Amino acid sequence: MSLAEADKGLAVVTGASSGIGYELAKCAAQDGYDLAIAADEPQIEEAATKLREFGVEVEAMQVDLSTRDGVRRFVAGISALGKPIDLLMANAGRGLGDGFLDENIDDVQRVVDTNISGTLALVHDIGNRMRARGKGRILFTGSIAGFIPGTFQAVYNSTKAFINSFSFALREELSNTGVTVTCLMPGATDTEFFERADLMDTRVGQAKKDDPAPVAKIGYDAMMEGEGDVVSGWKNKLMSAAANVTPSEVLARQHRKMTEPGSAKN
Repeated sequence: MSLAEADKGLAVVTGASSGIGYELAKCAAQDGYDLAIAADEPQIEEAATKLREFGVEVEAMQVDLSTRDGVRRFVAGISALGKPIDLLMANAGRGLGDGFLDENIDDVQRVVDTNISGTLALVHDIGNRMRARGKGRILFTGSIAGFIPGTFQAVYNSTKAFINSFSFALREELSNTGVTVTCLMPGATDTEFFERADLMDTRVGQAKKDDPAPVAKIGYDAMMEGEGDVVSGWKNKLMSAAANVTPSEVLARQHRKMTEPGSAKN
């Protein structure tokens, strides 16, 4: 390990068992950061094994970050490592398809608690540590979905609208503190998200999606450069630009065509 690598603190990544989260952790490992990674599934241990091949130390925890207890356990595990946190990539997220009134309210609440409540609790703790040190970089995984009223994904899109907005507010609050905040806003990405959200019978579920590796690299590089936000992919840039000038009613109607259950058959 070089002297520069020895001076590096931890990179903390949530939702790191697969997809964008795993690829973000991989970017940090390739840069020589030791890792503390979390997910709510046992596959996090498999991810840790692969990430150790980059010659870094990896602490993996299977925790449910939709709960305050899960966040506390993860933070306690990080603290036990005794290393300062240089990077926090808050990527854990959960989706849910179907019409809102047809969804189980417990499933709805878990989406909100994972995407918003747990993310806020984790960032509040680690963000305070970074500010006290005068050093740190935070990356949120938002989404271009946050620009669009999400018919048949109403709760998910709303949580991403919250994250997109919150990241900019926090960035301004932390200006001149040595802590930067970046928001990665991907479009549909080839991860397990769509299967877990029960969206495989929809057009968006079966459509071609972006490769998570370059999406993560775009977000990671933007974070390391201290940029405020980045939309991955030129098609997604066009969609986000169009969403800013299109009436919400029209956006909601267009979204329905992609996400209504059974739309893949039409």
